[in-house]
Amino acid sequence: MGQCGITSSKTVLVFLNLIFWAAAGILCYVGAYVFITYDDYEHFFEDVYTLVPAVTIIAVGALLFIIGLIGCWATVRESYCGLTTFVVILLLVFVTEVAVVVLGYVYRAKVENEVNVSIKKVYDEYNGTNSNAQSRAIDYIQRQLQCCGIHNYSDWQNTHWYEESKNNSVPISCCKTNFGSCTGSLTHPEDLYQEGCEALVVKKLKEIMMYVIWTALTFAAIQMLGMLCTCVVLCRRARDPAYELLITGGTYA
Repeated sequence: MGQCGITSSKTVLVFLNLIFWAAAGILCYVGAYVFITYDDYEHFFEDVYTLVPAVTIIAVGALLFIIGLIGCWATVRESYCGLTTFVVILLLVFVTEVAVVVLGYVYRAKVENEVNVSIKKVYDEYNGTNSNAQSRAIDYIQRQLQCCGIHNYSDWQNTHWYEESKNNSVPISCCKTNFGSCTGSLTHPEDLYQEGCEALVVKKLKEIMMYVIWTALTFAAIQMLGMLCTCVVLCRRARDPAYELLITGGTYA
C-alpha cells in the first residue's frame, strides 16, 4: 500500500513537472502581454512600478522551466538532495507568486486614480499629428476601445486642439467604423462613439491585472500539489528502510 502511494506520488510529480514547462511558457506569455499593453497605454498612468507584477511573473516563468528540469531528474533518479532542492525552489516560487497576487491587487486598486490624474493631461497635449506620441495614443485607444473623449465626445470642446482647429469637430478616430462618410463633425453626433475613454481604459487595465493575478493563483495551486507529492516521496524514503533498500538495490541482513 505504501509503495503504491509512492508510485502514485512519483507519477503525479512527473506529470506536474511537464505542466511546469507548459506553465513557464504561459507565464512568460502573460508577462509579455502586460508589457505590450503597457506600451499602448503608458501615457495614461505614470507609475512604472505597475509593471513589477509583469516582470516578476516573467522571471517566475523562466525559473519554472528550470524547476521542471530539476524535478524530472530528481523524481526519476529519486535523488534525496535533488528532491529537497526541488521543494525549496518550489516554495520560493510559491512565495513569489503570492507576492505577485498581492502586488496585482495593490496596483489594480491604483489604476483608476492613475488614469484619472493623467488622462486629461494626455488629451490636452493632443495635436492630431502622427509624430506626437500623445496623439497616437489617443487615436489608438479611441479606435481600439470604440470611445470618444474622456467622459463623452463633448469633452473635446475643452481641449487645446479643438480651440485651435475651430472646425466644430472631433478627431476621425471618434467615428464609428460603420460610418464611412464620418468627418468627426459635432453636427452629426450619431456618427461618433458615445462612450468616454476614461472608464474603458480603467476597465482594460484592471482586466489585464486580473489576468496576472489569476494566472499566478492557478500555478501557485499546482505548485502546492507538487510540493505535497515531493514531500510524500521524501517522507516515505526517510521512514521506510525497506523502501530505501529497494531503490538502492540492497537486501536485508
